[in-house]
Amino acid sequence: MSDHGLPTVYLQLRSRVPISHGRVVTLGHVARILCDPEWEAPLRSLELVHPHKWDGNLLLIDMMHIIPKIQELIPGVRIESMGNKHSLVEVVKKEKKPSLILFVLVWLLLFFGSALTIMNFHADVNMQEVQIRTVEMVTGRRDEHPYLFQAAYSFGIGFGMVVFFNHLFKKKWNEEPTPLEVEMFLYQENIDQYVVAEEYKRMKTANHQGDSP
Repeated sequence: MSDHGLPTVYLQLRSRVPISHGRVVTLGHVARILCDPEWEAPLRSLELVHPHKWDGNLLLIDMMHIIPKIQELIPGVRIESMGNKHSLVEVVKKEKKPSLILFVLVWLLLFFGSALTIMNFHADVNMQEVQIRTVEMVTGRRDEHPYLFQAAYSFGIGFGMVVFFNHLFKKKWNEEPTPLEVEMFLYQENIDQYVVAEEYKRMKTANHQGDSP
């Protein structure tokens, strides 16, 4: 795309991008690009950063880093940025096969931990007496061991958890995000904001040290 003879490039940076360990970060990795067809391939393959071990697993790339690279490739280019002004690149190492033993241990820990939490809560509110009184009000007689009611109550807790979290193994009932997914999304957003702030602070400190005599 051009404006009065000058090529125009429209960029929209992605907020977070995973990339395999050892690969070079290109503009096509971190941004959506809209431009003249002749420049699309060179821009997508434009190298931005060569990650090193000392860079860690998170790299911050902002427009101030990208613009000079594009101007070097296309002299006189006009750059229009939309949306994010920076992108976080996560260097992902080769995934290891999950450990079955570790999975079983974590599953047992969560299972018994949840069970103990529910039992302690029921003990605190005297749920046994509540269930006995409930059965007595419905049937008119007192039953010290209302097993039928307790079994239905136990299945109800499990069914309620499935409905609340909108998940049964990998199956979802609808496209609405679960409370856990929302919390994880907010947690990831907070982490990204913190990393971006720390990276800008580190870059600012490095620039001050470079300017000092």
